Amino acid sequence: MKKQVFWCVALLFFVVGCASVQPIQRGNLTPGMAKTKIINGQTNQNEILEVFGAPNIITKNKSGNEVWTYDKMSVEKGTSDIYGTLIIAGGTGSRSSSSTRTFTLMIEFDKNDMVKNSSYRSSTF
Repeated sequence: MKKQVFWCVALLFFVVGCASVQPIQRGNLTPGMAKTKIINGQTNQNEILEVFGAPNIITKNKSGNEVWTYDKMSVEKGTSDIYGTLIIAGGTGSRSSSSTRTFTLMIEFDKNDMVKNSSYRSSTF
């Protein structure tokens, strides 16, 4: 009887230990997500939080409306091997490069916490 309990408990720990929980995907800051998920006059603050997560900055504009700002910056680095042959001697080398992408999303809400206006800017350099 003790062996059966031991093996059941061991199996339970194994199954629980192997289970994975998928986190909720938040912070999908892309132009496509902004275009498809933000609808002026229809999308509210809770829906924005569900899709994009918490904003980086919360301010109020001249009209007293709340404005949420999301900023995202990513850097991609890569290297490539360069092989070249010269007439007299062979030459080899490698080249590294990096690319920086920024995305800024600003959302203005009206007094009822509905999206009044939104704009975004994306750049790569």
